[in-house]
Amino acid sequence: MESVTLSHAGAAWLKSVEQLRLTPYDDQNGANIDQWVPGATIGYGHLISRQEWSIYQSGVTESQAEQLFQDDLKPFIEIVKSSIDVPLETHEFDAAVMLAYNIGVGGFSSSSVVKLINDPQSDTPYHSLEDAWKAWNKTQGQISQGLINRRNAEWEMFSRGVYERW
Repeated sequence: MESVTLSHAGAAWLKSVEQLRLTPYDDQNGANIDQWVPGATIGYGHLISRQEWSIYQSGVTESQAEQLFQDDLKPFIEIVKSSIDVPLETHEFDAAVMLAYNIGVGGFSSSSVVKLINDPQSDTPYHSLEDAWKAWNKTQGQISQGLINRRNAEWEMFSRGVYERW
């Protein structure tokens, strides 16, 4: 899977979901912020670390947001490539990157999703890959309708090649 990378359609879908924000906001509630909080975010879903706050507290340009997005994507593309041992179609790879981007490198690499993609007979708590995929529906321990919608859209991309938002 060395030559596979995120498609233009996949990148466009992810940007449409993450939505461009040129000023810092709290990812939990979408409110603009003027001081760092856990979940401080800018651009296309870039989490701002406490150490980065002084760099981004005044906002970013569209060009800076695009560069952040491209830089942020790299570890997620790489974790999908290194975790998945079977060939994937472009739409499957794109969907896996979307999931990894949202749940994190560690969450993705150790997930039942990865186990079931690599071996559909894997022993996991889930009856199917779809169930394992859609189980990633919580934020801070609470089921989130937004994450349910996102997982459903990602699953449509993975299973049917449909690149649509909800």
